[in-house]
Amino acid sequence: MEKVIIFGIKDFAELAHYYLTNDSDYEVIAFAVNKEYLPEKLEFKGLPIVSFEGIESGYSINEYLFFAPMAPTRMSEDRAKVYQAIKKKGYKMISYISSKATLFNNEIGDNCFILEDNTIQPFTKIGNNVVLWSGNHIGHHGIIKDHVSFTSHVVMSGHCVIEEYCFLGVNATLRDGITLAKGTLVAMDASVTRNTEAWGVYIGIPAKKKENAISRDLM
Repeated sequence: MEKVIIFGIKDFAELAHYYLTNDSDYEVIAFAVNKEYLPEKLEFKGLPIVSFEGIESGYSINEYLFFAPMAPTRMSEDRAKVYQAIKKKGYKMISYISSKATLFNNEIGDNCFILEDNTIQPFTKIGNNVVLWSGNHIGHHGIIKDHVSFTSHVVMSGHCVIEEYCFLGVNATLRDGITLAKGTLVAMDASVTRNTEAWGVYIGIPAKKKENAISRDLM
């Protein structure tokens, strides 16, 4: 059984521990956070909390794997920085894909957190460090690039391209064949029918760009 260190000690880390413990062949052996965020009690879920700085001295990159399923603050830029820092240390990173998700031999990168009831249709590719919360429909022949976050019950139609750092709110809908530019924020219940602009915020049915709004400022 391969051993995994989870980055973080908040909700996403607690959920990751639960899913990995109950629905995977991995064994979680510790949690890691940056030194400045170490709590007084160095224990979480009955496991040690260790400093990320210098972690390789106690947990060899050849023996341990990492998982960093963090929340999408600043349009997942914070999660991307942690992902890149872990990779720079030389650790391999796992992805968790729920046994209750439906896949069709899709190409999926590392450090992805894919929960139950996601349907990922054939010929769609998913990059690295992607979060797909529960209950999404991911259409055929699509591409989801790195550091993207889907909440729940999003419908992504076929042949869509989701560029890096995008965020899709609950019940968002994407028309087939469109591209979400880098850093696009699609609001809850929005219906996107056209290509978007980078770091834009889109609301409504059909979705329109919110004037003078930059996505990373809202997340």
